[in-house]
Amino acid sequence: MALTTDLSGKTAVITGSNSGIGLGVARELARAGANVVLNSYTDRKEDHALAEEIAENFSVEARYIKADLSKGDEARALIEQAGTCDILINNAGIQHVAPIEDFPVEKWDAIIAIMLSSVFHTTAAALPMMRKADWGRIVNISSAHGLTASPYKSAYVSAKHGVVGMTKVVALETAQEPITANAVCPGYVLTPLVQAQIPDTAKKYDMSEEEVTQKVILERQPSKEFATTEQLGGTVAFLCSPAADQITGTTISVDGGWTAL
Repeated sequence: MALTTDLSGKTAVITGSNSGIGLGVARELARAGANVVLNSYTDRKEDHALAEEIAENFSVEARYIKADLSKGDEARALIEQAGTCDILINNAGIQHVAPIEDFPVEKWDAIIAIMLSSVFHTTAAALPMMRKADWGRIVNISSAHGLTASPYKSAYVSAKHGVVGMTKVVALETAQEPITANAVCPGYVLTPLVQAQIPDTAKKYDMSEEEVTQKVILERQPSKEFATTEQLGGTVAFLCSPAADQITGTTISVDGGWTAL
């Protein structure tokens, strides 16, 4: 029997999905037939327009729900407002870079809240829905920094390591149910945010954009190629497929060999 990825009738909630990896994941899940709920902390016309575009392009239901994931009650309310959640993708994130002794406490608190605590809150709200439906998929977008570290990123690295640990706990608590929990660990991904940083980084190092991409931005990524949001979306869709029914509590690296070093 062919194990195809048909997610028709399933509803996927993707946090932090009005751009970048989250939006790429939402599009690939919609391509597989899932209805999608987009999310971020803004509430702009263009946010809702993204949902309308996905609905039109993939003939699925799609909507946008605003929620500030730094607040636990709003993270839980996002799942409740979705009404159903067969697939939960925890992707929302922010970054701040500073030495530990200079790291602003408010930045630490915000990063941990948005990138780790929100995963706890959305999962806690979604699991009863998945159990009622007798099926569920939780995919947490961690990072190569969930498996290794870099200096000056104490909050980000701590949060991403925590996400991997949370994923394992959820997998063990649901191991004898038709629910799986896994973490995807991207390296550098070609998002609009990264693309916008390349020209300024090239000026800073007095290099061409190609040279600074290879020698600076992708220094730790052995393939010297960015992953794409479509590849991340395809990886997530695979984890939602019948082929991945026995894949739970683990990490999948999409990092061009970074964590092989």
